[in-house]
Amino acid sequence: MTGSPPPLDVAVGDLLPALRFGPVTREMLARYAAASLDFNPIHIDSDFARAAGRDDVIAHGMLSFGLAARLVAEWAGAGRVRRIAGKFTAITHVGDEIVVSGRVCAIDTGDTSRRVRVELSAETGGTNTVVAEALVSLPLSA
Repeated sequence: MTGSPPPLDVAVGDLLPALRFGPVTREMLARYAAASLDFNPIHIDSDFARAAGRDDVIAHGMLSFGLAARLVAEWAGAGRVRRIAGKFTAITHVGDEIVVSGRVCAIDTGDTSRRVRVELSAETGGTNTVVAEALVSLPLSA
């Protein structure tokens, strides 16, 4: 992704360029835990994860959500993202590749800008792990 702003002729149904991340490693999870200060042992301690009924540690949900935020921020420009909200729908495991995609789902044209709603999803192996929606403010023209 280039980080360039979206085209001025953005339309409902337009797809954002997909973002691929991974495969997820234990080292990535340890680094994410340190950066986010989320040291929940389910993410970094294999013995704890197994005792909790998992095969191994699981990725932080916010890791995938953060990638969704990154996708829309790189597409529109971080300063144009007005809101992003979502929910976790499945678990990401060590070894999974995360693919984040987005689609313009609505545009409201005002007097000075366009409010663009973007549906976002993160998935691993064809299963959605995060679904989200972002609101972006884009100029009417260059």
